[in-house]
Amino acid sequence: MAEKIIVKGVPASPGRVRGRVKVLRGPADVDKMREGDVLVAAETTPEYTLGILRAAAIVTDHGGILSHPAIVAREIGVPGVVGTGNATELLRDDMEVTVDGDRGWVLT
Repeated sequence: MAEKIIVKGVPASPGRVRGRVKVLRGPADVDKMREGDVLVAAETTPEYTLGILRAAAIVTDHGGILSHPAIVAREIGVPGVVGTGNATELLRDDMEVTVDGDRGWVLT
């Protein structure tokens, strides 16, 4: 079955990885994250650090290449897609997705 693009954004950190989505509505949700999950949030701040350190990839609704999630994704070496506008609306907990940080895509 061919992959389908479900979210497009700004390529923020290179790489391609597959994982389960965890949508974080705020820093209090970081406990939902398990090693290898895809962190999806409206944006991130330093309060998301515990979740970020478990993430296989980071996807956010807001931000550009100099935003917090983009910089952190590059620093820890995971794919990142930011500025999607709607990732938290389209992606659901436990969905299996591929994050393509080179193209700025999230695929099924």
